[in-house]
Amino acid sequence: MTGDFNIRDNIWDLSFPHHSIISDDLMTIVDLFNLELSFPTNHVPTRYSDSNSRSNSVIDLMFLQSGSTKLNNHQIHPDLHLSSDHAPLSVTIAIEHENINEVKYSIAKNSEEEANFVKEVLIAIKKIDISDLSNISKLEEVVNSFMPSINFAWNKNSKHVKITKYSKSWWNKKYNHALNNYRTTRSLEDWKMFKSQVKSSKRNFFDTKIQEIANKRHSPWKLMNWVNKCKLPTIEAIKYNGQHCLELGNLWNTLHFTFNMALHCQVNVNILDEIGDKPTLSWPAFSKEEFRLAIINCNNSSIPGPDKLSWSYLKIILKDDDCLDIIIIIANTCIKLEYWPSHFKRSTTIVIPKPNKKSYNSPKAFRPIVLLNTVGKLIKKVIGERLQFNTASNKFIHPSQFGGLKFKSTVDAGVALTYIIHTGWVKNLSTSTLTFDIAQFFPSLNHHLLSLIIRKAGFNNHIVSFFANYLTDRKTNYF
Repeated sequence: MTGDFNIRDNIWDLSFPHHSIISDDLMTIVDLFNLELSFPTNHVPTRYSDSNSRSNSVIDLMFLQSGSTKLNNHQIHPDLHLSSDHAPLSVTIAIEHENINEVKYSIAKNSEEEANFVKEVLIAIKKIDISDLSNISKLEEVVNSFMPSINFAWNKNSKHVKITKYSKSWWNKKYNHALNNYRTTRSLEDWKMFKSQVKSSKRNFFDTKIQEIANKRHSPWKLMNWVNKCKLPTIEAIKYNGQHCLELGNLWNTLHFTFNMALHCQVNVNILDEIGDKPTLSWPAFSKEEFRLAIINCNNSSIPGPDKLSWSYLKIILKDDDCLDIIIIIANTCIKLEYWPSHFKRSTTIVIPKPNKKSYNSPKAFRPIVLLNTVGKLIKKVIGERLQFNTASNKFIHPSQFGGLKFKSTVDAGVALTYIIHTGWVKNLSTSTLTFDIAQFFPSLNHHLLSLIIRKAGFNNHIVSFFANYLTDRKTNYF
């Protein structure tokens, strides 16, 4: 931080005999930003008076990172002030070579490597021994057994892909041969051959994309600017509890506490006393149809979790009845033992900025995207479908609840509101609406209270205990 601070003080101007209390305020402010006063290598004035009655002074200051060994003291250049009354300041910043990871492992879509990867994962799942799932340790052992096989298959079939600004999704490795052939021969025919292949590839690629957008639900919205990639905002230091997060450890702790603020919050469970208990519901074993219905609408373009299995891969795997039977047995065992395996509790959390914020100095200006292991995510979806069906069938959910429910949408909410307004008009009444948003709603949900609500909804002790375990001891890696 540097500039004309217009403060004279004997701390930085040896020719000035006094100390200013304003300087103390300045030093307090810069200390909050982990900066400290830099002393010049040459002690000369920074401002040159145009009057003989006024002396030259030092009022242009520079503050550098506190404790940094990479920044040298700055230098004043009195011979370069020219027509200005201020001399320029300079500091030498050592620019070190930084290795930016531009390479990732990837498997090309519809490639031979992709088919081999899915085949090897399918074989690994079939080899899982599910003959003994009598206790939690056996369940943990079974669930963890196929993760090394998936990693091995991924490392075997994936390739290093270098990401640059020139990377194209439609590019194929066979074009490298055509391009290299032209560079060797420099013949017009080879150039035409290369251009023809590229043109054909681009046409096929974009025709496929157009078909996907035209045929899939909600895909036309992908053509809108506000759902495409946006330029990242300029990020200022995040401030939490009055302190700036200048270290990586402090930053992630701040984000973690913000995203999980209700982890140890106490709530008054007596608020549930006015809600009557529903009759206990039966919970039969999961069926193949439930799993196939749950996965059919999953988006193939969703980013996979730590297990690297995308929905498109899992859809192929679940077409095999033996693999599906194994996953169903694991799901039923989880309910029976009232336990959610630790492998399914591991996740990757990607922190992204919320769009159109005036300032990004608060952790609330960011949102977490949690990537779960896909097999566990599928079992969770099946459980969620059954929970919603049961709570809707026994009328535990209020009929005016529209959000988060199947077969209900904003259209239904609009129709209901319109009906209320028209009913009021018949009775010569005016209708007013009160709308509000609950800040940090999901991070504020109390896990113990959720378990009590599930019991109120009529689910048996196995289900209640399962969800109590499902919500605890989770681990995530922040990126």
